[in-house]
Amino acid sequence: MLVVGRNGAGKTNLLESLHVGTQGFSPRTRSDAQLIRFGEEAGRVALRGDRGGVAVELEVTLQAREGKRARLNGAPVGTAEQLRSEVSTLVFTPDRLVVVKGGPAARRAYFDRALGRLIPARAGLSAEYGAVVAQRNAALRRIAGGYSSREALEPWTAKVAELGTHLVQSRGEAIDVLSPAFAERAEELGLPQASLRYEGEPPTVAALDEREARDLERGATSLGPHLDDVSILSGTRDLRSFGSQGEQRLAVLSLLLAEAEVIADRRGVPPLLLLDDVLSELDRGRRKILAERIALRGQALITATDAGALPIDPAQLLEVTPGKVALG
Repeated sequence: MLVVGRNGAGKTNLLESLHVGTQGFSPRTRSDAQLIRFGEEAGRVALRGDRGGVAVELEVTLQAREGKRARLNGAPVGTAEQLRSEVSTLVFTPDRLVVVKGGPAARRAYFDRALGRLIPARAGLSAEYGAVVAQRNAALRRIAGGYSSREALEPWTAKVAELGTHLVQSRGEAIDVLSPAFAERAEELGLPQASLRYEGEPPTVAALDEREARDLERGATSLGPHLDDVSILSGTRDLRSFGSQGEQRLAVLSLLLAEAEVIADRRGVPPLLLLDDVLSELDRGRRKILAERIALRGQALITATDAGALPIDPAQLLEVTPGKVALG
């Protein structure tokens, strides 16, 4: 599906609404208040479609100064974000280049979300580990301030080692699953010898104890997967430091296509792809490769300023003008 319209017409808002309706949150902001139209007190996204041939209805309601509410096939969902366990949606926006060119935290966040999508049972692992690290850091500060004894640190150190080891192993598993498809999609798009490298070391109680004096001085845990990084490479070049913006864009697209392929194979249902302004900086050959690849599985929504940006005929054309979406 191709969505066209002039800049500022609302194409990205349409894409954002689909992400909110299927994932329970915006890819642009974590502030729900920013999702409600100026001057209004509430907003609502309602979607109807099918998943693997089975009808599905989704609804997310946003209310100023209140939490989100979500419904799946008419039944309330505990939290809006739990929609992610039911419907897979992958999004590309221009600011997604931060996954490659940003700092380690951006890559950790990206691959931990990918881990949750590829292995849903471990979707909460990163957050659980982060909460334990925060508790250990708080204990370190209390001890340094003379408000607690070192014995209070021991259970948190053990928990950081336990969950940290699980997270390192799970990240490695997810990256191993993604790597072959990532290399293939990148090669198709003209990014040669692309690879992912993660060398996280599982934290042990002994290693954490060895750093205890330093951690007490700094009030922070200095070892564990919360400090790890994932290298995104082309040959021997780390694309963060030695890749052009065009290569970084190709790497992000290749990651998205690889994950879509793995999700489809594992779940039997392809994810919804939302691609915002993805064509503007690709040459015609790469546009054609991308269009043909995403046409093979599932549904994709691509935004562009004019229909000629897509080198193949879309299954459906939507034209966006301020406040209105019409069939083209």
